[in-house]
Amino acid sequence: MKISINCDMGEAFGRWKLGPDEELMPLIDYANVACGFHAGGPSIMLRTIRLAKKYGVKVGAHPGLDDIKGFGRREIDVKPEELYAQVLYQVGACKAILEAEGMSLHHVKVHGKLYFMMTKSEATADAVVRAIASFKVPVFGLSGTLHETSANKYGVPFHPETFVDIDYSPEGQLQPVDFDNLVSPEMIKKRIQSLAETGCGIDNTGAPLPFLFAKQPKGGLSHIPEEAYTICLHGDMPSAMENMKGARESINAAGVNL
Repeated sequence: MKISINCDMGEAFGRWKLGPDEELMPLIDYANVACGFHAGGPSIMLRTIRLAKKYGVKVGAHPGLDDIKGFGRREIDVKPEELYAQVLYQVGACKAILEAEGMSLHHVKVHGKLYFMMTKSEATADAVVRAIASFKVPVFGLSGTLHETSANKYGVPFHPETFVDIDYSPEGQLQPVDFDNLVSPEMIKKRIQSLAETGCGIDNTGAPLPFLFAKQPKGGLSHIPEEAYTICLHGDMPSAMENMKGARESINAAGVNL
């Protein structure tokens, strides 16, 4: 198993920015660049893509709901065809800027509330993935959910991801971020070490949590390339730099880096 790091980038508004993109970029493998609907915009996308190019980081589009005031974290009722058009628009913009900079679109990872809406609604998942299929790139998502089901339906390569800076319940459900009780950099290291050695994460009780994509030794599900397994860390956490440094150290120490 090889484990990569992906991180959401370019989540800014004008002169305000959410995370330390310049400091984080050298430590990651994939940047998910906000496409303007929940954050970002043309100039921010261009600046972020150029930063990724500087450090040899591959870029994916990070489309979200049309909810810039709520940062794409509020549920909005959107008809599937409208959602399809919105995702086409956002990913297309990211792809155009990448190509202007001599780069290629690597993947798509959906942002915020839309990411979770896709796990609950087949129509929503299908609308999003049908749009992604037009670009012929992989989608990052949660294994064993409608993310993967829709990807298979539309022939989109699926790259399973897990989160190490957010808690999971013993049932494998992601928990809301508790900013008064954040996951520590030390726990992030332990989770990555566990994933690399056993294919299991660690839930919020401290017990092992098997992930569907890591059930088979040294490779996970047979239809998914070994290099596809990716972990997400968030740049908007107060300890984002410590988290990222610890994650990179753990991946390198385990010998599972790309």
